[in-house]
Amino acid sequence: MYGNYLDEEAKIVAENREKNIKCEPARLTAEQKDELLLNFHPDRIKEQFKEIKIGANKGQKAPIELTDMIEAKSRIDFDKINLSKADYETDVLIIGGGGAGCSAAIEASNRGSKVLLITKLRVGDANTMMAEGGIQAADKPNDSPAQHYLDAFGGGHFDGKPELVYTLVNNAPDAIKWLNELGVEFDKEKDGTMITTHGGGTSRKRMHACKDYSGAEIMRTLRDETFNRPDKINVVDFTAAIEIIKNEQGDAAGAVLMNIETGEIRIAKAKVVIIATGGSGRMHYQGFPTSNHYGATADGLVLAYRAGAKLMYQDSLQYHPTGAAYPSQILGKLVTEKVRSLGAKLVNAKGDVYIHPLETRDVNASGIIREVSEGRGIKNEVQDAVWLDTPMIEKIHGEGTIKKRIPAMYNMFIKYGIDITVDPILVYPTLHYQNGGIEIDKKCHSTVKNLLAAGEVTGGVHGTNRLMGNSLLDVVVFGRVAGIEAAELASKTELSDKLSLDFVKEFEKQRKEAGINTDEVSPKILPKYTHGNPVFEEVKGK
Repeated sequence: MYGNYLDEEAKIVAENREKNIKCEPARLTAEQKDELLLNFHPDRIKEQFKEIKIGANKGQKAPIELTDMIEAKSRIDFDKINLSKADYETDVLIIGGGGAGCSAAIEASNRGSKVLLITKLRVGDANTMMAEGGIQAADKPNDSPAQHYLDAFGGGHFDGKPELVYTLVNNAPDAIKWLNELGVEFDKEKDGTMITTHGGGTSRKRMHACKDYSGAEIMRTLRDETFNRPDKINVVDFTAAIEIIKNEQGDAAGAVLMNIETGEIRIAKAKVVIIATGGSGRMHYQGFPTSNHYGATADGLVLAYRAGAKLMYQDSLQYHPTGAAYPSQILGKLVTEKVRSLGAKLVNAKGDVYIHPLETRDVNASGIIREVSEGRGIKNEVQDAVWLDTPMIEKIHGEGTIKKRIPAMYNMFIKYGIDITVDPILVYPTLHYQNGGIEIDKKCHSTVKNLLAAGEVTGGVHGTNRLMGNSLLDVVVFGRVAGIEAAELASKTELSDKLSLDFVKEFEKQRKEAGINTDEVSPKILPKYTHGNPVFEEVKGK
């Protein structure tokens, strides 16, 4: 029980539960979806975006917060940079220690490359670790990569790059096999058959999971495999890349690194660079809470853009429909889509199921925003929201299902006295995923030679909306592709002795010519939270 006024509100849900379990809301038509998105999705609020004035995407729109970062001043102090003395020399430099970075490191090292993996926090401090629901792959007799392709391409509003979607779905079964052989503990039947479930927008049950901590289990395995190769993979943590380095031909040839604890600058020279820095939820676009890890601050987009790489769909973000909206201690924390795939439905203040629970994420997020905006939400002091009727799961599948299938969800709420086996929970969209990012081809090349990218930092794989389970798949599939391709490139490339940061000076010149006079510096590296404390606000101002 909530122990306050919300108990009375929750009674309305309980009174309608039996009726709502039997209710099967009709799927929205394409026209209805378009209207809902147009009127209520945050990506459609024009005043929250502004035109990019310089660089490869000049004239296009991006969120205000991201535009400010990609147009900001470099952190480089040229008086303190000596490119003639490298602190690290490697075949493949990987920036980012999440699922994509580790997958790339493993595959590059498998092919004889010397790998330097740098991460601004610790290996595994990534959105991969935060993912809960599962990973898609069409590896059952009633499914196929072709069907997976149709779901993913259509779910992304047909905006995905076809060759990237093709690569994603066709490499999916092998990705599951690879993870399973590395030691990932997938949910399985007694005979060893993998258990699969539906996700929003899927036409087949192809979601493979590790209860509801799938990302943590996958990341644990990839992290262990990375650390088990100290002779091949050199890991440097608490170190951020603050600028890409180029050679005299304009190819990526390393990076300027900064220890985030000491501010110490180091130079890494490499034959090939892979950006795998993940997402941008900690930019808190439009003031939304986020499900993202602490370091998700769009660094990779800034590094690539300043180096001349083109972005794709940089104006598209995913707001996961079910972020925790109560209590305040877990505001924005992800309530996995698996809760809805097990049968929990979204219920408004009137006790009505107003939408199909497995519509795509952008549609369900817009539906929740509509219900709250039009007065059918549940008002509370943290975040007005709608109900997710979790007790339905026990009614449908039997007592004990929640603790067995989604234990992390149970544990997250029981800490605050909310037993999701008997109490519904309050949810509201949370900033979850960066649909857009660095434009790549099917072998992870950006538009800058020898600069590759993989994972959430890229754009084009998911179009302008991602389906559940395709993010964990993305980091594994394209992380592996990037590692294999980087090793191949490194075998044919020499380390350059003529390194340059002249492009940074040219970018600064473009800033001045465009009239950009802010003192903001980027990449952001870490968010700053002051919570209204005047002392902290004063420090932040400096």
